[in-house]
Amino acid sequence: MQRHLPLKHPTPDAGDFIDILMGRAKSARVPLVEYIVDYFLMQPIVENLLDRQWVTAIKDRQNFAAHLNNFIEFWYRMGYDFVRFESGMGFSNHRLVADDPAPNSRQRREWVDSKHGTITNWDEFESYPWPQIESVDFFPFEYISKNLPEGMGFMTCHAGGILEHLSAIMSYEGLSLALYDNPELVQAVVDRIGGLMTAFYRHLVDLEHVIAIFQGDDMGFRTATLISPDDMRKYVLPWHKKLAAITHAKGLPYFLHSCGNVNAIMQNLINDVGIDGKHSFEDAIIPVQDFQQRYGQSIAVLGGIDLNILSDVEPERVRKKTRELIEGCGRLGRYAVGSGNSVPSYVPLENYLAMIDEAIDCMQRTA
Repeated sequence: MQRHLPLKHPTPDAGDFIDILMGRAKSARVPLVEYIVDYFLMQPIVENLLDRQWVTAIKDRQNFAAHLNNFIEFWYRMGYDFVRFESGMGFSNHRLVADDPAPNSRQRREWVDSKHGTITNWDEFESYPWPQIESVDFFPFEYISKNLPEGMGFMTCHAGGILEHLSAIMSYEGLSLALYDNPELVQAVVDRIGGLMTAFYRHLVDLEHVIAIFQGDDMGFRTATLISPDDMRKYVLPWHKKLAAITHAKGLPYFLHSCGNVNAIMQNLINDVGIDGKHSFEDAIIPVQDFQQRYGQSIAVLGGIDLNILSDVEPERVRKKTRELIEGCGRLGRYAVGSGNSVPSYVPLENYLAMIDEAIDCMQRTA
């Protein structure tokens, strides 16, 4: 049973949220954090809990604004101190589409073709339809930043990271081969991606009420990084360092979401790139509690409730895990509670609400 949701009179404090994560404030409050909440999970909350009409995002300005109003209201009434939104320039790549068997999900799911890249040689590099920063529509970013409720902040980024776009454009298989057969082409592709993303970032960091850049870039799988640690250091991390520098120059923290095992490059991410917080944890790789013991003195720790728990147990067990992380990780500071990855459509709605409701209950009891 939900005791607190939706909040009738939220009191977000984005400044306090950042101060807690940056270690500038000692607080008994453990704030909420999330990277992405799937629209197919968000919609019934907006319609049934918030009693608002769902509006699909389309290019028409009026409808898009109505959609963004619902989006903002969702983050506000669920108890977050911020709205997180991302969008990108639309790097072209080959994609596969199939029916999605997960319950409560979109009817079709698509993913990047891992075998067939759109750039496999220099001719394809030259003919590739590289996006133009001048053609990017920043309307949704600008609308959100100007229409936040009092006290809320804006966390944002370019949708998709350096490695994600590199491996999508060249395909994961094509990238793996090119790292040995044509490293100059890999460098050219990643430099073009990085250059465009830095231009994109210069727009983002100038928006009103931005409190952090929260960039996603999945760099690993269960046992290792997706490409060798040395190749990560050569091709990918230097561009993250530039993105972090742009962010830091505006006095903002740079948080990184990365799935998979990145233990081999973690010190590089902290010491060289300069990330201020890490998100995405899987118990089979490193439980969030162990990560915090290892790195929590240096960076913020974000989320950590394993998706296997969030998606496959009863709500009371989700509440128990939420309390455990609040009492354990929260006690050490520089921590915000949330999912270990994101909240996809296959997570039972009652489990997501149980996580949020329990976190709010803990906050209210320690206030």
